[in-house]
Amino acid sequence: MKLNYKRTFLVGFAFLSISAFWQMYDTIIPLIMRDTYNMGDGPAGIIMSLDNVVALFLLPLFGALSDKVGRRIPFILGGTLAAVVLVMFIPILDNSYGMWTSSASLIVFIVVLGLLLLAMGSYRSPAVALMPDVTPKPVRSKGNAIINLMGAVGGAFTLVVIKLLVFDGISGRANYFYLFLAVAILMVLAALTVTFFVPERKLVQQMKDINYGVSEEEDQSKLVEVDGKQKLPPEVLRSLILILATITLWFLGYNAVTTAFSKYATKMWASGLNHVSNCLLVATGVAIISYLPIGFLASRIGRKKTIIIGLFIALACFIFGAVGARTFTPALYVMFAAIGFAQAAVTVNTFPMVWEISRFGNVGKYTGFYYTCSMAAQVVTPIVSGYLLQYVGYDTLFPYAAVFVGLAIIPVALTKYGDSKPGKPQSKLEALQGADD
Repeated sequence: MKLNYKRTFLVGFAFLSISAFWQMYDTIIPLIMRDTYNMGDGPAGIIMSLDNVVALFLLPLFGALSDKVGRRIPFILGGTLAAVVLVMFIPILDNSYGMWTSSASLIVFIVVLGLLLLAMGSYRSPAVALMPDVTPKPVRSKGNAIINLMGAVGGAFTLVVIKLLVFDGISGRANYFYLFLAVAILMVLAALTVTFFVPERKLVQQMKDINYGVSEEEDQSKLVEVDGKQKLPPEVLRSLILILATITLWFLGYNAVTTAFSKYATKMWASGLNHVSNCLLVATGVAIISYLPIGFLASRIGRKKTIIIGLFIALACFIFGAVGARTFTPALYVMFAAIGFAQAAVTVNTFPMVWEISRFGNVGKYTGFYYTCSMAAQVVTPIVSGYLLQYVGYDTLFPYAAVFVGLAIIPVALTKYGDSKPGKPQSKLEALQGADD
């Protein structure tokens, strides 16, 4: 059975637009809150965590709602159009700051931002669910690879546009209007591409007509009867908890840097936003090209050891950042290249370790465990690290990240299950599976 690459690329445009938006949001919104609304790092951290709070509730809600409706594309189109309208208010409010009282401007900004997060949360799950809806089970791993590759392209698009279209306005503050406009146009074009070139009803019906037979014999060894219900044996449950602990600690450290790096760099470096985009582009590019060697490495030494290697590399990078990132030097490009490799090593392999412990028929539940931990960490860490930045100093960012990444090594090192060595990837796209965080 072969994957329809053209169809999957078309489906991937939805995730491309989502990734382009979130790259812009994470990079620019912290700067607007600091430079325009004079918001402290603590309150700004709370606002930056709201998208993850919203995601905890909206992603499962709209995923289930689109299941019930039986369609994904109406959610994708409607959510995108609502988000595009709202997102264009952000640079308009930023450029018109001072026309109203500061408190009124801030209230309007927060309200628009809240509505924008609701709009984005309304279609992420349907967008991700569309690919498996229209893709046969045996080739969904390659399909997932393409979706994530499209997401990386969307993020890279935003980083390039930041370099090209962000310039100082009349007031001396950066003018983000054309950046937001470019991303908004991309989002509309992406949604229209999916709407007009993906015949959802027809493709879903084709998938329903195909019968998949999957044996669960190997999964039964992971289950025991407790009070008439099937549950994981204690030692397997322990490994699951340890893996989830590593995921939580990893995101507590890594996400602190990704959320606050633009503020850190523009505060500590004289070069401003230009080097921020370069560093993030290096990390993104290296992560993409690292998936294949990481896949081969995991096939030889196992997922567990590959994750530990990635965590040690990230730890070394953040320790270096604590002393070497106070001023910009070209060595920071090397550091971010290593971070990109480490991020790919951890992300690509933690998801499969959780899935390995699951059994056929409840993979979705175990996927929910993963996202619960990762989202909860991304809710907490911008707040905690934000207050440290505000009240202790910007020098706390990289040590903070190093502490949690170092702690993440301990639980994964103690796991005994979930580490079956996967076969070598048959293609570069297959090596990309599981890397959508």
